[in-house]
Amino acid sequence: MSNHRTLRRAAARGMTLIEIMVVLVIIGLVMAVVAVNVVERQKKAEIMKAKADVQNIASQGVDAYRSMKGRYPTTEEGLRILVQEGFLKPNQADGTLKDPWGKEYIYLYPGAVHSDSYDVKSFGPDGQAGGDGDNADIVNY
Repeated sequence: MSNHRTLRRAAARGMTLIEIMVVLVIIGLVMAVVAVNVVERQKKAEIMKAKADVQNIASQGVDAYRSMKGRYPTTEEGLRILVQEGFLKPNQADGTLKDPWGKEYIYLYPGAVHSDSYDVKSFGPDGQAGGDGDNADIVNY
């Protein structure tokens, strides 16, 4: 009978501090793993968006402008003229085209990569020219 009473008292006590701490550590570990995966996927999604934007700006903006006007926009005219003349819609309220990291897309004619035509590019996540891997510049094909 006393054994039964002891078990009932232990069950009524609830969880010990050590048990609660173990649960909190496990929850923390699971949250850390999830956070790392979410951040990595977010970074990849931003890079994919920038690549798609660069290609769309090149084909729907610059190439369409050349077809209609018979010439490429100058570097000075930049992407601004494509927005002003309705070839592209701005993705910012101020009428500009910005990459997922908040920097304006760059237009060069003649291009540094494509010296016989033009470049549309983003400096990527690091915002710096050049870079390797995920921080490499994103340039039209």
